[in-house]
Amino acid sequence: MANIVVIGAGLGGMSAAYELRETLGQGHAVTVVGQGPRFAFTPSNPWLAVGWRTPEQTSLDAGGSLARKGIGFNGSGAVRIDAEARQVHAGDGAVLDYDYLVVCTGPKLAFDEVPGSGPEHGLTQSVCTLDHARHAWEQYQRFLEHPGPVVVGAVQGASCFGPAYEFAMILDADLRKRRLRDRVPMTYVSSEPYIGHMGLGGVGDSKGLMESELRQRHIRWIVNAKVPAVRPGEVVVVEHDAQGQPLREQVLPFSYAMLLPAFKGVDAVAAVEGLCNPRGFVIVDRHQRSPKHPHIFAAGVCVAIPPVEATPVATGAPKTGFMIESMVTTIVRNIEAELSGSPPVFEGTWNAVCLADMGDTGAAFVALPQIPPRNVTWTRIGKWVHVAKAAFEKYFLYKMRHGTSEPVYEKYILGLLGIERLKQGNHAHQPPSGDTSQ
Repeated sequence: MANIVVIGAGLGGMSAAYELRETLGQGHAVTVVGQGPRFAFTPSNPWLAVGWRTPEQTSLDAGGSLARKGIGFNGSGAVRIDAEARQVHAGDGAVLDYDYLVVCTGPKLAFDEVPGSGPEHGLTQSVCTLDHARHAWEQYQRFLEHPGPVVVGAVQGASCFGPAYEFAMILDADLRKRRLRDRVPMTYVSSEPYIGHMGLGGVGDSKGLMESELRQRHIRWIVNAKVPAVRPGEVVVVEHDAQGQPLREQVLPFSYAMLLPAFKGVDAVAAVEGLCNPRGFVIVDRHQRSPKHPHIFAAGVCVAIPPVEATPVATGAPKTGFMIESMVTTIVRNIEAELSGSPPVFEGTWNAVCLADMGDTGAAFVALPQIPPRNVTWTRIGKWVHVAKAAFEKYFLYKMRHGTSEPVYEKYILGLLGIERLKQGNHAHQPPSGDTSQ
């Protein structure tokens, strides 16, 4: 019997645990180490931040749901990984032995890299976590009593731009419903070289479509931007030219600001010698395993992926939901192969499917694969995306509550659209790869 420990109880970690149980059966032990007792559906956070959802509607008890599938749970977090002894030390003092470790921690939020940013020690809001979104909603209610300028965006080094666009447009929609929009000048600030870049080099006509949406909503934008500091009531923005040289500094007044930070690897993972790059992201080969520590696999935001392209101001590549699920399936199939005595040769497609809500409409992005060059690139905007995003929220929470990673009908429907988790031709006679991404 193998002991498999999954660190992280988010989208990647919960999906990995369920898929491991479903694929390997009850003959192997699976334990999840989470940070806190609940699973939260992170894509719902922009809605939570304007009061369109409550934390109870977008989260669930992780331990109870996992237990129904015979999966162990420790909610005290991982504080240290001993890769040589193959042990995870949890925050409550527990020591978990593992034969395989699956790292799905998500990121450490690097608010400290921009003085004055962040909800805990700074002056800006965030939708990166459920607690941050709850705090953003509390501050938003105060803002509604005295409306004023709003700044929304993503700072230098950020890699997850979708929630920034979503929040700007959801905020716009909510203020219009409240008949307050005319009292709130809005500015979108981003390290992207152009609107719709998304850290992906654009997806289809995302530039034109997203610029049009911002214009219609009277949202001004500043791109190629660094935010050196946030001061009380002021966001300092330095705009750069195409060569990355500073052009001009602007000071944007704000009564409410939400700025997404750059990401780093979490401390317990970053401290493992030879596991991570300088930012603390896990280096993996194309089979999602560490070249240095072959019993450690990783999926999700914690994985090291190089930027899609060089940009004047630093941007990272996002890890979208379906891309994470592709990584998870790759890991599960490779662990299954090893346990059966076969080489771990499975590779994920890293296909990207993203539904971005805009309050009363939405944008759908499909990039197959996420990293160029691509076989398929597709972008559409319409009210159907808003409906689809809300439906997907309920569907994914249902999956996490009932313990399934990929129902048959989901696999069939996506397969008809040509959206697969694994690359074709993953056969046991293929030699494993030694490639790494940094």
